[in-house]
Amino acid sequence: MQFKKKKYSDQVLKDLYEGILRPRMIEEKMLILLRQNRISKWFSGIGQEAIAVGLTMALENDEYILPMHRNLGVFTSRKLPFDRLFAQWQGTMMGYTKGRDRSFHFGTNEHHIVGMISHLGPQNGVADGIALASKISGEKKVTAVFNGDGGTSQGDFHEAINVAAVWNLPVIFIVENNGYGLSTPSSEQFKCKSFADKGIGYGIKAVSIDGNNILEVYDTIKTLAADMRKNPAPVLVEAVTFRMRGHEEASGTKYVPQELMDEWAKKDPLQNYEDFLVKEGVIDAKYIDSLRKKIKKDIEEGLAVAFEETHPVASTEVETTDVYAPFEQVVVAPASDKKSEKRFIDALSDGLRQSMEKHDNLILMGQDIAEYGGVFKITDGFVKQFGKDRVRNTPLCEAAIVGTSLGLSIKGKKAMVEMQFADFVTEGFNQIINNLAKTHWRWGQKADVVVRMPTGAGTAAGPFHSQSNEAWFFHTPGLKIVYPSTPYDAKGLICAALEDPNPVMYFEHKVMYRSISEMVPDDYYTIEIGKAKVVQEGEEVSIITYGMGVHWAMEIAKEFPETSVEIIDLRTLLPWDKEAVVASVKKTGRAIILHEDCLTGGIGGEIAAYLSENCFEHLDAPIMREGSLDTPVPFAPTLEQNFLPKARFKEKLAKLIAF
Repeated sequence: MQFKKKKYSDQVLKDLYEGILRPRMIEEKMLILLRQNRISKWFSGIGQEAIAVGLTMALENDEYILPMHRNLGVFTSRKLPFDRLFAQWQGTMMGYTKGRDRSFHFGTNEHHIVGMISHLGPQNGVADGIALASKISGEKKVTAVFNGDGGTSQGDFHEAINVAAVWNLPVIFIVENNGYGLSTPSSEQFKCKSFADKGIGYGIKAVSIDGNNILEVYDTIKTLAADMRKNPAPVLVEAVTFRMRGHEEASGTKYVPQELMDEWAKKDPLQNYEDFLVKEGVIDAKYIDSLRKKIKKDIEEGLAVAFEETHPVASTEVETTDVYAPFEQVVVAPASDKKSEKRFIDALSDGLRQSMEKHDNLILMGQDIAEYGGVFKITDGFVKQFGKDRVRNTPLCEAAIVGTSLGLSIKGKKAMVEMQFADFVTEGFNQIINNLAKTHWRWGQKADVVVRMPTGAGTAAGPFHSQSNEAWFFHTPGLKIVYPSTPYDAKGLICAALEDPNPVMYFEHKVMYRSISEMVPDDYYTIEIGKAKVVQEGEEVSIITYGMGVHWAMEIAKEFPETSVEIIDLRTLLPWDKEAVVASVKKTGRAIILHEDCLTGGIGGEIAAYLSENCFEHLDAPIMREGSLDTPVPFAPTLEQNFLPKARFKEKLAKLIAF
């Protein structure tokens, strides 16, 4: 291993030595504690420390790094307090996640670190968002994101690099090529011999370095970062290294040939660098002994504090309260009485435009939303008013863009992501469910993101452009779901959703876009999220519905003139307005829930269960519900109308009234 001192002072060389020694000594201690059953799990980075330490020390302290579970050197180099770091591993309140997540699954804006989730690839899109925010703000900062070689097979990795390349984002995508993805060797993971070769495919610069040579890592990253701050563009860095212990300690290393272990043991990044510094006269045995004693003392003091804590005392109130970022909505009324007739699509566009004017940190992203104005023309003209930085066409990569939205939020921006059709959200499902929804509960980071979802059937568009998929998200704590049924609500709820610092899934029915009009305030205003609306007062039966169901209910209710029907428009599905629904059912004694989504597993089942548990003594008939058939959405108009619940709802309503 050849170390090139170059222009670096002895102090820099010493700092790098201390930087690489700290994680090694912590790991050695953790392995002892693991055998003593005093910690529960450990992912060892022994043999790979030079990458994390060299990169972190090469970057500026306010530049974000997104590490993984073998990058202890990132955390120690950013000088996280040992007691709090150790407490995090123990799952106690002093840690960064209040005991809710483990190891390095956390972030800390104080130290400009965003930890991983277990899915390995999603952090790449988040890095794009952080870099995009820095670039838009003119900060001239670099973002670095770690990947294992196995994780590079995931779509998130490829999507994020492509976005960074297209948008010229200053992101260092570092790949720790350590030969194995858990136990699967590289030969069974990918065909390429070098990750640097992949740079051509992405249209970006790529380099391969010796990941065990801390001076090479440090110098390469420092040089690349200096250039990227002036000339923003992504770089792929392959750091060739080896994992000397199991994927985690319980895995062992029996699958690794012994000769390979012996070969890489000779390339130990700490021992080789230490030998080099001694040879160069930069340090000596006395210095090494003194430094080791100092670090050992720091470790023991940190452990003493961390081990004083016990696991958190569970509080249901605290756990549920922390699911959402704190936000007390102040409903905004229109500044004047001025109104004009607006179609649903016009009201939605108006609210989005006025929100862009109100929030200068709001970024819109989606396929074809810029000059083209989106496939439904909702953002038509926005580029001319707000510019390309804030109204951004995206590649076809929903996962990366949703991840980017979280990265923007970490940097204090607001983001709106338009799914061209709600059906396409499956491509970004992991980011929504496991990143956006959980990030505040996990480590207190808000996800100030709205995902717009053009939804619903009725246009003979077939099974992949017509689905009602709100129930997929209804089951996910941390998300909010709104679903307007009128132009007035469309504008008020999009403005409210964009004010809210929590992730909001905003469903908009495509059939309503140009088929429904009403008088809508021209001024900016909001509607309370979580508040249902009584569309029609009644005394004998309650219809609980939302979206297109509201219009079906109003139409069909007219066919029962002898019955006093109350119609409740939920408007917000998560959290849904239990008080309004219960009050209506207690008044009428009969309830039927209607939604366009398939019947089985739909939101109606949850509402029916809640009413059965809380209103049983007030009911004069069974709770009923109706939804679409439990089939995919068919293409032919005759089949589609049979799929939809409107006709069946009329029959079931008649049955309920007659009970």
